[in-house]
Amino acid sequence: MNRLDRYLARAVILGTLATLAVLLPLLAFFLLADELNKLGTEGYGFKDALWFVTLSLPRYAYQVFPIATLIGALVGLGQLAAGSELVAMRAAGVSIGRIVLGAMLGGALLAAGAVVLGEVVAPPAEQRALALRQMLQTGDDLSMTAAGLWARDGDTFVNIRELSPGAGLRGISIYRVEGTALRSATHAQSAVYQDGGWVLRDIERSIISRDGVQVERVPEAGWSSLLRPSLLKVIVVEPQALSVWGLYRYIRFMGRSGQDAGRYEVAFWGKLVQPLLILAMIFVAIPVLLGSARTSGTGIKVFVGIVIGIAFYLVSRSFAFLSLLYGMSPAVAALAPPLLFAGAALLLLRRVG
Repeated sequence: MNRLDRYLARAVILGTLATLAVLLPLLAFFLLADELNKLGTEGYGFKDALWFVTLSLPRYAYQVFPIATLIGALVGLGQLAAGSELVAMRAAGVSIGRIVLGAMLGGALLAAGAVVLGEVVAPPAEQRALALRQMLQTGDDLSMTAAGLWARDGDTFVNIRELSPGAGLRGISIYRVEGTALRSATHAQSAVYQDGGWVLRDIERSIISRDGVQVERVPEAGWSSLLRPSLLKVIVVEPQALSVWGLYRYIRFMGRSGQDAGRYEVAFWGKLVQPLLILAMIFVAIPVLLGSARTSGTGIKVFVGIVIGIAFYLVSRSFAFLSLLYGMSPAVAALAPPLLFAGAALLLLRRVG
């Protein structure tokens, strides 16, 4: 990467960060306005709503990242065009392909940041936000930590390592306490809700007494708990906010149980394609910039970026519905929109060149 590539990449990255700095406060404002209707329920106050919105922002930032990249590329590179720097580059013999490559290098760094945001930051933050709101609004004693969900059920403390959409549980630990003494510890690999009650599977139970610890293993047993599937479903986020690995495992689970996993397959492929989508948005921005050169200001470029972003959103949602309604391959539904827009940008770029 030479100095020119770094200069172009820096313009794209700074433009995208500036765009996110504008979009995220707007998103936070609308989210907070929506949360104001829920204030006053049990102990849910204004500070709690602010914290809920803060924890929810990574998910929304990840969702708007491609459009922010498009607008950011138009703004960042547009500043270079306004100062005749792009014209000077071409006059100095720099090819359009080299300009595209430099912008794409910035897009690659942004795509890597988006992956970290969508896979590492957003899912646990969203689950913590939902658990916090549910606890404050209903009085349920819940806590979402790095070790999973913790809940208190009378004299029993429950830890659930993994929650799946549909209120399936994995990695359940149940600790029964009398006073300050631990009386039993039960560990189950999984649990499902059937016929009005929980069923634990692959269980190892340790019963503690003065005579020692007695360990027993059973393949399956009922579990009477105040934890309701409706409560757990509130904490399990929508498929768009789950990690790729979480989506993959849940799709396999639904396949084994004969359930329709269409929504989750579409979300899974959408998250896999997200880095490609970010690069496609930068590629779309290049012909818009080179075609307008200095004849349009930053405001016009931002408006064009918003229009293209809305058009892309409508096209991508249409392909997602086609996949769900008519059985189109989720991979095709996720790949088709960025490829279509990139193809249209390539045609425009050839005309500009």
